Amino acid sequence: MHTDETPPDTHVVLTSHVSQLAKPPVNIQWGAPTVQERGPIIGTISNKDDRNVLGTHGGSYTVYRALSIASGHFPASHRPDLENTHPTQSVSPQDSWFDPDKIVSIDPWGGDIVENFSDYLQQGYNIQPTIAITQAHLHLPEIREAIEKDRLPIDHHFVTEDYAVKVTKAAIDPVWYLPGIAERFGCTEGELRTVLYQETGGMYPELITRPDLKVFLPPIGSSTAYIFGSMDDLANPDIELTCRVHDECNGSDVFGSDICTCRPYLTWGIEDAVRTAQRGGVGLIVYFRKEGRALGEVTKFLVYNARKRQKGGDSAATYFHRTECVAGVQDARFQELMPDILHYFGVKKIHNLHSMSNMKYDAIAGSGIEVINRLSIPDELIPGDAQVEIEAKKAAGYFTDGQIKTGENLEKVKGRQLT
Repeated sequence: MHTDETPPDTHVVLTSHVSQLAKPPVNIQWGAPTVQERGPIIGTISNKDDRNVLGTHGGSYTVYRALSIASGHFPASHRPDLENTHPTQSVSPQDSWFDPDKIVSIDPWGGDIVENFSDYLQQGYNIQPTIAITQAHLHLPEIREAIEKDRLPIDHHFVTEDYAVKVTKAAIDPVWYLPGIAERFGCTEGELRTVLYQETGGMYPELITRPDLKVFLPPIGSSTAYIFGSMDDLANPDIELTCRVHDECNGSDVFGSDICTCRPYLTWGIEDAVRTAQRGGVGLIVYFRKEGRALGEVTKFLVYNARKRQKGGDSAATYFHRTECVAGVQDARFQELMPDILHYFGVKKIHNLHSMSNMKYDAIAGSGIEVINRLSIPDELIPGDAQVEIEAKKAAGYFTDGQIKTGENLEKVKGRQLT
């Protein structure tokens, strides 16, 4: 079909149905005992008959790609040249890769497409990586301060003479196995598909019309893992592992806003992860794109204004309530999928978990990973304007190894159940 605004030579296919297929798509057997039996993730739009997943590669960047194609700057038929793009260090297959319940939100085989799916590539299938692993050097003012204050020594291996930290980093795109996602959230696959279809404004009608496609590439941001030390050691429960799973906070993480503890918590986690590597262990930081408790930055700033302007000023007692008034929920983040990345690396035991969040701890422990020590942020690292946040979280039941301030207002916060 086309409209007056659509070029007459453009045929827009609104959706597809199984009965329309000239041939069945390549089968995906999630959690299969071998990579060959599992099959590749094919999300190409250049040849729709080859697709065996819903959605397409690129997550939230698909819209930018569309704009580039529409402007004539990006060839719609482009196929990536993957020569020399293989990981600087490959992750060894773990038992969790072959368990359809352990990993449901990422593709553990998506990091080395040329190695894992060479036969399909030779047959002309357009398969694209969903994981990329490379090396880097981090230059952070907090790390420089830790070195200058003798908390971190320059060892010329993990920490260099120019105050840089060596790290392996992995970018990981979301790949959702819908039956497994539904099970994690306690709903049916049909309910999940319907809500996804409705809440994306009908963006993906094949969620409804293609029940044969069980894998979805959602239009959301990716995650990044930073490994300090040997990546292979992450799977060894006898080697000390220091870990922080961190949800994005652009205002604090990047621009240093002092209304929350996000950047101090992140950089303290990095410092301790490096220190663990220096004493023979391994450190892991996983950075998830869930800005503003997955409510978005606009909503977050609206909440900031509401908190500051309310009668009596900002208050720990109303910290979560003000978010709920604006957004309809205190926290839209879900941690049920978060442990998948830990299982991708084969993590079985975390010796030091840098987090006060019970939601994160419960998700990790509930997935079968043992947690030895939980560490809350040191008081001296909490910005002055973030005291309201930290006291509200403590009173609401977040983990702390310090004292919880008492008083009529904070007592009102106790007993609130975070969603």
